[in-house]
Amino acid sequence: MKGGLSVNQSAWKLLEELCNNTELYKVNVGKMECGSTVVDAGIKAKGGFQAGRIITEICLGGLGKAEITSRKYGEIELPSIFVYTDHPAVAALGSQFAGWNIKGEDYSAIGSGPARALALKPKEIYEEIDYRDESDRAVVVLETDKQPPEKLVKKIAEECRVSCGNLAFILTPTASIAGATQVAGRIVETGLHKLAKVGLNPKMVLSAWGYAPIPPTHPKFVKAMARTNDAILYGGVSYYTVEFENDEELAKIVEKAPSKASKDYGKTFLEIFKAAEYNFYKIDPNIFAPAVIAVNNVKTGKLFCAGDIDPAALRKSFDMI
Repeated sequence: MKGGLSVNQSAWKLLEELCNNTELYKVNVGKMECGSTVVDAGIKAKGGFQAGRIITEICLGGLGKAEITSRKYGEIELPSIFVYTDHPAVAALGSQFAGWNIKGEDYSAIGSGPARALALKPKEIYEEIDYRDESDRAVVVLETDKQPPEKLVKKIAEECRVSCGNLAFILTPTASIAGATQVAGRIVETGLHKLAKVGLNPKMVLSAWGYAPIPPTHPKFVKAMARTNDAILYGGVSYYTVEFENDEELAKIVEKAPSKASKDYGKTFLEIFKAAEYNFYKIDPNIFAPAVIAVNNVKTGKLFCAGDIDPAALRKSFDMI
């Protein structure tokens, strides 16, 4: 465990805040037969912005803060989420990153949050950031509209090396306010993941902040999912403070980082998804990035910025009349 920081222990405190104030956060809390805690933040429960905000902080392993605000994107004013952290590699990549493909009989969901740092999903990320958690408690956030089956829950507990009674699941359907909020709250993580892909060592990043619009909800999953992607691709802004030796090299990295670097830039995510025959693996991975990425090199004081907000793409994606 790096520097004594446990993303699961920190997130568990926020989980207790969520579970102890169900009326405030408009969530439902239950127990499975095996003893695991399940928080419904948008299936039968209403959820909302406040639930989405605290779930974002849980996803960040308690090492970042989130605030609900509003921003103008061109002439459009939209509810937005602002996120910041002084532990970006661990909070964003080591905890928040949606990198755990959870599958069971007739069940599939994308897992994110601090439990990944116990199960090491995927292992290469933890090798890259030199981090693993040690905790007897684990929290998983699932983008799903169904509760996981008992058999799968027991398997996840084993992979995290915790008892079922010390394992908690937070269920956030994409077609819910809390779900849309916590996906938009991945703005810093999305930018950091892309920067790492194009050559920046995430351990060089000292602090980060970002904001993105919270898209209007849609009852259909595919449309709701597409809107959450567009919110980041065309409205998201992320900013990183780094220690880097070579400004010329850093400038080239930043130039390749925003969504504008993709050949698919300009199309709505729904259009991109349809063209890829609804297969995520056929999509150009360069598109998965914020609209704007800024990087401040503390060694030289220079600020590098690339990308643009695209209000027209947001209007089209959000079906604005």
